[in-house]
Amino acid sequence: MQPWLWLVFSVKLAVLWSSSALVQTPDSKTVLTNQMAEISCEANTLPRTSLIYWLRQRRGSKDKRFEFLVSWNPSKGIAVYGEGVKKEHIIVFTHLSRSILNLTRLKLEDSGTYFCMMIGSPQLIFGKGTKLTVVDVLPTSAQPTKTTVIRKKQCRSLQLNVQKGTTCGLVTLSLLVASILVLLVSLSVAVHFHCLRRKARIRFMKQFHK
Repeated sequence: MQPWLWLVFSVKLAVLWSSSALVQTPDSKTVLTNQMAEISCEANTLPRTSLIYWLRQRRGSKDKRFEFLVSWNPSKGIAVYGEGVKKEHIIVFTHLSRSILNLTRLKLEDSGTYFCMMIGSPQLIFGKGTKLTVVDVLPTSAQPTKTTVIRKKQCRSLQLNVQKGTTCGLVTLSLLVASILVLLVSLSVAVHFHCLRRKARIRFMKQFHK
């Protein structure tokens, strides 16, 4: 990176806050190793011909320093890469009003927060940053545990059914007993009439033989 740019960074590090002038998306992204990620930065109120710088703050970095990755001149279509940056892994271009940063063949050490930046007057203007996480395996969402529903025994209903069954049984038994009583009464009446007829016949026969 050019010495003058390092001087600018050292003088204006106190202004490392996001601005509504630069809209950076997405807020965060998780990708697999050897895959690619795309980050966009759109200038709302700044000239579209302004140079855009892309910086990275590695995850777990103790000093929180910024690495210069690449600068992009949209008017000339020229990209200037930082020291040690592999050009084949970082591609920058402009689409409409947005500056696009394409990161390819990502590795675990590429995890960190990526910022787009413009040099304004009198301070540096930063995007809000994109947190990029590179993993070997994507995390799976935990499945909700199934709750076992214990159904209470409907004892009350069973008791009601038992009571109803008992009542029906008593009614049936009462009807049966009543029918037997009626039958016995009818039988006794029939026997009594039979006896009376027999006695009357015997009397009639006695009178006839006299």
